[in-house]
Amino acid sequence: MTVTQDLSFLSLITGASLLVQIVMAGLLLVSMTSWNYIFSKLFAIKKARAQTDAFEKGFWAGGNLLDLYQNALNKRRGSRDKSGALERIFEAGMNEYHKVKAANKASLDAGAMLDGARRAMRASYQREMDILESHLSFLASVGSVSPYIGLFGTVWGIMNAFRGLANVQQATLAAVAPGIAEALVATAIGLFAAIPAVLAYNRFSHDIDRLAIRFESFIEEFTNILQRQSR
Repeated sequence: MTVTQDLSFLSLITGASLLVQIVMAGLLLVSMTSWNYIFSKLFAIKKARAQTDAFEKGFWAGGNLLDLYQNALNKRRGSRDKSGALERIFEAGMNEYHKVKAANKASLDAGAMLDGARRAMRASYQREMDILESHLSFLASVGSVSPYIGLFGTVWGIMNAFRGLANVQQATLAAVAPGIAEALVATAIGLFAAIPAVLAYNRFSHDIDRLAIRFESFIEEFTNILQRQSR
C-alpha cells in the first residue's frame, strides 16, 4: 500500500482512534441536520416572501376588506392552509375587530375595537415569527460550537500520535504524519459543519428581519385603516 493510499481521506477516518471517530460521526450528523434545516428554511422564507408580496398587492389594490377577509377564511378552511403569514395576521385582526364590534353594538367603542384588533394581530405576528425563526438557534449553535468540537478531536488525535512515538526508536515524519493527518480531519469536518451554518444563519436572520418589518408596518397601517372606518 502506498503512502498516498494510507493518507487517503477514507483511510484517515477509518484509521483514527475511537474517540476521534465518534467526534467525526457526531459532526457529520450535525452537518447533515443543519443542511436539512438550511434547505427547508430556504424554501419556507422564499414561500413566505412570495405570499406576502401577493397579499400586499391585492390589499393595496383597493379591494374590499370583507372580500379579502372571506378569501383568507376560505384558504384556511381547506385541507391545507394556503394562506400566508401576513394574510393570517390580517385575518386575526379582522376577526377580532368584528367580534368586539358585535359585542359592543350598543356603545360602538372604537377604541376597544382597535385595541382588540391590534392585540390579535400582534399575537398572530408573534406566532408567525416563531415559525419563521424555528431552527435558527440550532444553526447558530452549530456555527459556534462545531469548530471547537472538531478541535477537541484534533487535539486528542495529536496526543495519541505523539504518545505512539514513545515506543519508536527514531521519530520520523513518516511515523507521525498519519496520526496528525487523522486528527486534522476532525477539524476539517468541524469547519465543514460550521461555515454553511453561520452563512445560512446570517442570511436567514436578515431575510426574517425584513419580513418582520413588513409585518409590523402592515399592522400599523391596517390599524389606521380600521380607525378611519370606525369613525
